Amino acid sequence: MARDVAEAPSMRDWQDRFSRHLGAERRLSPLTVDGYARELVRFAEWLAEQNVRDWRQVDESRVREFIARRHRQGAGAPSLERCLSAIRGFFRYLLREGAASHNPAAGVSAPRARRRLPDALDVDRVNALLNMPVKSAIDVRDRAMFELMYSSGLRLSETVSLNLGDVNLNDALVRVTGKGAKQRVVPVGSVACEWLRGWLRERPATAAGEENALFVSRRGTRLTSRAVQARLAHWARAQGIDRPVHPHMLRHSFATHLLESSGDLRAVQELLGHADISTTQVYTHLDFQHLAEVYDRAHPRARRSKSKR
Repeated sequence: MARDVAEAPSMRDWQDRFSRHLGAERRLSPLTVDGYARELVRFAEWLAEQNVRDWRQVDESRVREFIARRHRQGAGAPSLERCLSAIRGFFRYLLREGAASHNPAAGVSAPRARRRLPDALDVDRVNALLNMPVKSAIDVRDRAMFELMYSSGLRLSETVSLNLGDVNLNDALVRVTGKGAKQRVVPVGSVACEWLRGWLRERPATAAGEENALFVSRRGTRLTSRAVQARLAHWARAQGIDRPVHPHMLRHSFATHLLESSGDLRAVQELLGHADISTTQVYTHLDFQHLAEVYDRAHPRARRSKSKR
């Protein structure tokens, strides 16, 4: 009797196995699994055009060539990094399964994205925004929340996750849980403290019985990030701010204004909770822009004079 010889898994078989591995073993979200699968399908289709029929035939030059092609087609740095992440993860899986001898994407990096400067408001716009008319308890909440975000440089996620015990108004401090569950304690300005006291007087009539969140909705439950975004956009329009405003702009404005006044990059790094000072250094570019504008306006040799005829 002839023995059945099992066929070796095809390239597509390995892609399907990898998708199941991501979902069942690594428990990644369906969106992430689908995204990785799309990247690998695109890569496999290109390899087929190059007459590559086995994953073992893929070397680093193939990966680099594919990434360069995607870049020429207009893919940005984040898209290319996602693509490389999918390929690296896939080959790590193949190595584990004995279906590859090396990871050809391990040494390949995506082109660096041009670093965008943070989008900050100038001091006049911040003042115009925060001088909002207060006619209800919800208005008091909004004013207290935005004053705190600007006063202490909080992220949106940090703001909505605050609990009552995180704020110490006697010492003018707030305990913040940032990225990676890292905690930091930062000062709260006197104006923000004043408005927080006002909100704490209003809060009991709004909050649900056992709710521990500092900022609550009309329903008495913890305020969501989406709600904060909507309230800030509402107030920006109402106060005549001539540009779209999002919560992170208050954090950017805090960092920019503090750096312009103090020049202390290390202090700003600590207050923002940045693990790496290179993340904070982007604000020095904003500071330089500000100084350059002042120079252009004020220095007699900076302005181009009209040529005499």
